[in-house]
Formats: sequence, structure tokens, C-alpha cells
Amino acid sequence: MIKNDMKLKLEKGRKKVLDAIKEHNGTTLLSTGITGDDARMAKAAVDAGAKLLEPNHPALALARGYKGVNNMDDAEQVRHEIKLEQMLEAAHGVRQVVGEDIFITIGVPGGFTEVMPVVLSDEDFMNIAKSGVDALHTHKSSVEDLKEWVEKAHSFGLLVDAYIGMPTDKHIFGVPAETPEEVARVAKEMEAVGVDFIGMMTGMSYEGVKGGEIHPFMKARLEALVGAVSVPTIAEGGINKGNFKAFKEVGINILVIGTALDNIAAKAIQLEVKEFLK
Repeated sequence: MIKNDMKLKLEKGRKKVLDAIKEHNGTTLLSTGITGDDARMAKAAVDAGAKLLEPNHPALALARGYKGVNNMDDAEQVRHEIKLEQMLEAAHGVRQVVGEDIFITIGVPGGFTEVMPVVLSDEDFMNIAKSGVDALHTHKSSVEDLKEWVEKAHSFGLLVDAYIGMPTDKHIFGVPAETPEEVARVAKEMEAVGVDFIGMMTGMSYEGVKGGEIHPFMKARLEALVGAVSVPTIAEGGINKGNFKAFKEVGINILVIGTALDNIAAKAIQLEVKEFLK
């Protein structure tokens, strides 16, 4: 009854991403953190040229100070307690402010490998779609779970961006793969089950790395990802004004920037408040 409607929704969302990548010469920005959850900051990012936004439940936990968390690491521990309705309210508000032409992917409880498992119903998926978002930002930790998630998301017109992580990551942020060979294999498996955009968590230590460069270990993983699939690729974690050009040179299509923007905003507020109090 609605299969073609959902197919058209998928095509519209995919076009937004491909158009942004083309407009920004092969590598675009996905703005998250406060620019994904706060409609005012989302509009500021869009007014500056951002075409992709990401509200997610860990960032919302941090923004709301849920259970007193004041850093993203602690927010990850309680992200599953954020209600789906809270995320949809935030995403819907952002959509109303930025308009229909902006791509929005959303991280919701149940979409990650949660501290406490969260199961979403068909009604939940429909409500996500009705909130105005284009995609689900996902961190499932097995291709089997990912396949089921993709099939369900696609049936409700939602694209899926999913990630590859390291087996040693503090938090589980995707299907684990360590060597470049494993990255390539896992990426191909993810593409085969229908993942629309494949990302890699890159927030590792940059100790001993020259300014503006990527650690050789991580660079080899990124190159393996880019070379293995035909869908758009994503890098997230540790990306800032100092090193983002190195990520572009690897060929990554989408750079996720959250903490770097949050820190810039916090610093600007601190400086301005000090000026007012002089």
C-alpha cells in the first residue's frame, strides 16, 4: 500500500546526500552535537552551508544534562534512557527550522548497540519517518543485526548510515574490524545487506602524529573503506579544523563534526560572558 511512497522517500533522501557531496567537491560536512539537537544552532550551521545534520540520543542526553552528565563519554552510558519521543521532538523541531532540503539522520535508542537493549516496533519506525527525518544513524555491532535493521528502516522510507569500529573501542560503535583487510571485508558485507552510507569511527589517539595528519594506522583503514565500496563513506571522531583536509585527501565523502563545533561554541560563550562581566 505504501511501498512506492517509501521508495520515493528513500530516493529523495539519497539525492540530498549525493547533491551535497557533489556541491562540496567530493567531501561534505555532517554537523552534529549542539548543531544537530538545538534548532537555533542547526539553523546557524545550515545558514553557513551545511546540508547534513544529525540529532542523536547521546548528544541530547548531554544537552539536557540528563543524570548530571557533562561529557560525551558519560552520556554514552545513559543514552538508552533517552526516550524515543524526546528524540523525535528534537528532530521535528530542527526540521521545521531548516526546511525540507536539508538531510537529517537521527540516532535513536535501539539504533546503537545499547548498554541496555531497546526494541523498536513498527509504530516506532513509522513515527520516526513521520518526524521528518531521512535516515537512521546506526551503530549495530553485527552484520546480522544490521541486515534486520536496514530491512525494517527501508520499509518505512528511512535510509541507514552504519559504522565500522575497532574491537578495542571503549564503546561499541559499529561492526568490529581491525586490519585494513577486515575493514574492506566488513564494508562489502554491509553494502551487500543494503547499508546506504558506511562510516568509520576515527576518534583514536593522535599522539605522535604531526599536526594536520592522520595516524598511519587509521589512514590505512580509511583507504580500505573507500576502496571497498561504492556507497558514500563517512568518518567520525577526532576531526577538527587542523586535520579535516587530510581526511578529504583520503577520499572520505562525509566528515562528521560535533565535538569540535561544541568546543568552539563553548569557548566563544566563555569569552563573551567574561567581557560582559568586566
